[in-house]
Amino acid sequence: MFDQVWLNAHLATMDGPADAPLGIIEDGALAVRDGRIAWIGRRAELPGPAAATTDCDGAWLLPGLIDCHTHLVFGGDRAAEFEQRLAGATYEEIARAGGGIFSSVRATREASEAALLAAATPRLRGLMAEGVTTVEIKSGYGLELESELKMLRVARRLAAAHPVEVATTLLAAHAVPPDFPGGANAYTNFVATEIIPAAATSGLADAVDAFCERIAFSPEQTARVFEAAEAAGLPVKLHADQLSDLGGAALAARHGALSADHLEHASAEGLRAMAEAGSVAVLLPGATYFLRDAKHPDIGAMRAAGVRMALSTDLNPGSSPARSLLLMLNMGCTLFRLTVAEALLGVTRHAAAALGLGDRGVLRAGMRADLALYRIGRPAELCYWLGGNPCVGRVVGGRSA
Repeated sequence: MFDQVWLNAHLATMDGPADAPLGIIEDGALAVRDGRIAWIGRRAELPGPAAATTDCDGAWLLPGLIDCHTHLVFGGDRAAEFEQRLAGATYEEIARAGGGIFSSVRATREASEAALLAAATPRLRGLMAEGVTTVEIKSGYGLELESELKMLRVARRLAAAHPVEVATTLLAAHAVPPDFPGGANAYTNFVATEIIPAAATSGLADAVDAFCERIAFSPEQTARVFEAAEAAGLPVKLHADQLSDLGGAALAARHGALSADHLEHASAEGLRAMAEAGSVAVLLPGATYFLRDAKHPDIGAMRAAGVRMALSTDLNPGSSPARSLLLMLNMGCTLFRLTVAEALLGVTRHAAAALGLGDRGVLRAGMRADLALYRIGRPAELCYWLGGNPCVGRVVGGRSA
């Protein structure tokens, strides 16, 4: 007997062939046992009874959405800086006045763990309400040992308090703190020898990320961070080629990174290296929109290379205060010209791969029963509408949430 069956649903499994990747099953059913999908198919072919049954009344069932790149835990906000930029202030002027990323660092360092948890909770709940069942949360606004661990502890507390899965990523190599003696090389060594081992041994980090860019860390410094992560048994990810082509995509590929994210300036060679390594390209249209960046990722080159593309909010206080993954579906299609199938795979199947989570992202027997139910006429509506929320139900690990 099944634990629960969802009937009278249309299913977008995200498990179809190349010419029909949404894997649509009309008038379908899905059965769960012990938190995993036990059977999926046409309703007329459902093989057995269930302890509980849910009639979906013709709604659409998709894999639970996955937001695979967020900076969801931070102190304060930068709305005042946004206002200043609209009035003509430059980034350099704002930074000289104490703004920019280091204003977020100060606010995060000063905030208590309880305050960070209280501020992050509504952000997380907003994503969950849209059908998100897994979210990645990075650190990176602490830039010192205790503050970085504090952010990761808050991420773990969010997971414990909500029916959602949280993957944590240590991003201590986000920027070089101006108050750190010795500059970038000394701070890189501190991240590698102190922060990464502490995050790994405490079990607070599931992966390690870095920002490889001229204003942050060089490829050589990034490689040092990656080597320390690998020594600690943690997979790596990379903020790559956002502002210039420093070879970040190829660097990520050489280290077998789960993903390289942004990639506005990535070369065709770097993208081919990513495809060969199996690294996922995570696209972040919220940052492109908010920063009014004229340079977009080369989607054609990604398609030609065969690199998998994920899509995420990049929720953060400075460059992408985006609190809606559904809005990113529309932006991915309108700004980057993704197809509907590419966008939807980008927040399900490929987003799972970007986090190294092979047990979710598709509706298939044996997979984790993370589901999102939408009152829509067809899956394209999730990419079409600007605003509104058609999500009418979530299931996390086989349980309605």
